[in-house]
Amino acid sequence: MAKKNESLGKTVGVVLALCLVCSIVVSGAAIGLKPMQEKNAALDMQKNVLDAAGILKADTDIVETYNQRIDTMVVSLEDLSVKDDVDPTSFSNRKAAGDPETSTKLEKKNDPAGIGTREDLTQIYLVKSESGETTGLVLHIRGQGLWGTMYGLLALEDDFDTVKGVNFYEHSETPGLGGEITNPNWVKSWEGKEVYGEDGNVQFEVVKGGASDEHEVDALSGATLTSNGVEYLIQFWMGENGYGPLLKKLREGELNNG
Repeated sequence: MAKKNESLGKTVGVVLALCLVCSIVVSGAAIGLKPMQEKNAALDMQKNVLDAAGILKADTDIVETYNQRIDTMVVSLEDLSVKDDVDPTSFSNRKAAGDPETSTKLEKKNDPAGIGTREDLTQIYLVKSESGETTGLVLHIRGQGLWGTMYGLLALEDDFDTVKGVNFYEHSETPGLGGEITNPNWVKSWEGKEVYGEDGNVQFEVVKGGASDEHEVDALSGATLTSNGVEYLIQFWMGENGYGPLLKKLREGELNNG
C-alpha cells in the first residue's frame, strides 16, 4: 500500500509540476506577444478607418496613408474639448466605456442603441485630402444587434452630415442575414445619405421596401432586428447624447483645447 501511495504521490507531483511549467510558458508567451498583438490591433483599426473614409485600396500602404491622411485626437463628449493630455494612439473607447470614471450610465429611455454606458472621451479621426485640407470625419459607433454588440465606424463629409461610408468591423450577426451589414453593396448604399433633416434632428432611417429619399437605406432582408439595431445606433450616436453637440461645434468652428 505504501508503494502505491508513493507512486500516486509521484504521479500527482509530476502532473502539478507540468501544470506549473505550462502555466509559466503560457503566461510568458502572453506577455511576450502582447506588444505584437497591440500593434496588430492598431494596424487593423487604421485599416478600418481608411476603409470607412473611402481611402483604402488594394495596394494602399496602410501606415503611410493613415499618417498622411488621418489626424487622430481624443475629445470630450461632455465639454467638447480636445484632450491634448491623452495619447490617442493608446486610448481605447471600449475601456473608457467600461470604466465608471470615464463613462456615463444611460437611462433606458435615452439608450435606443442598448449600449448601457457612453464613454465620456472618444477618439475621432479627421480625414485630410492629399493637400492637407480637412475633408471629413470618422466616428466610432456601436449598438446592440440580434446576437451582440455591433461595432463600426461612420465617415461623414466635411458638412458633418452627409455619409461618406460605414464599416461594421466587428459583430456576431447571422451570416447571410444580419451579417450582411458588411456586404459591400449594402455598405455602398450609405454613400451620400444625410443624417439630419432640415430641423437639425436625426432623420436617418433603415426602411423596408426600398429607400426612397436621402435619409434612408434599405433594411436587410430577413434581418429585422439587426436592421432596427443599425437604425437605433445611428439615432443615438448622431443625437444629443452622442456626437450631435460635437458635430454642431465642428460646423461652427474649431474645437476648444482642454
